[in-house]
Amino acid sequence: MKTVRDVLELRDLVREARDRGRTIGFVPTMGALHEGHLSLVRLARAETGFVVVSIFVNPLQFAPGEDLARYPRKEAQDAAALEREGVDVAYLPEPSAMYPSGFSTAVEISGISEGGEGAARPGHLRGVATVVSKLFLQVSPDVTFFGRKDLQQVAVVQRMIRDLDFPIRLVVGETVREPDGLALSSRNAYLSPEDRRIAAAFPRALFGARDAAGRGEREATLLAGRVRRELEAAGLHVDYVDVVDPATMEPVAVAVPGTALAAAIRVGKTRLIDNVLVP
Repeated sequence: MKTVRDVLELRDLVREARDRGRTIGFVPTMGALHEGHLSLVRLARAETGFVVVSIFVNPLQFAPGEDLARYPRKEAQDAAALEREGVDVAYLPEPSAMYPSGFSTAVEISGISEGGEGAARPGHLRGVATVVSKLFLQVSPDVTFFGRKDLQQVAVVQRMIRDLDFPIRLVVGETVREPDGLALSSRNAYLSPEDRRIAAAFPRALFGARDAAGRGEREATLLAGRVRRELEAAGLHVDYVDVVDPATMEPVAVAVPGTALAAAIRVGKTRLIDNVLVP
């Protein structure tokens, strides 16, 4: 595995691989890698011939007062994990190279970015779209891999690929969970043992509502209300609970199959997101 920080070196390596007939797979991450990230790397290895993984804690997607400074950074451990997974290139650009002095361009996907995380974290999805578009132009992948846990991010990137004619196929990997159902997240490292115990109520409430929908309880307001009550009873602060069309992130009145229950909560000082699809 080669570790590169310079975009010109990255492009040379990708060009050489493509000249050898390899398809290029790309997994963008912010590091502090866990099994959820590595499951995407394995998908990329299985589907493409040359895998690039980026590690970049993107300042544009953090609002003032959020956890940019303390976001977990584990460069040595991440590099070792990617080496074990057979990654071809680890790309670790510097913020000053990604956003040089005078940088003033943003990519914003209207509509799809306005609810959920867009409303709870203004500017967050604009920062995601901007950095992902830059990474797509730098890596020039044939296929990119994102996890379903970040449901709205997936929708934003898919719409951006379509609207801006990126010649890239997006593959969505399923959410990887702990034995008690909690979705893997780099921010889980913030949880104290007591917070971690309480956080188990988050997936339990979502899966309970999913099961209720499977039994025929389809009214979105009832399902969302059920989730909110369970989360609050467990001592969690609820940012939002929505039933949405995962392709557009628009709220729906009836939880038909394929719609999603999406929520964000806070436990202690840690904010977590998750979602489940209605069967």
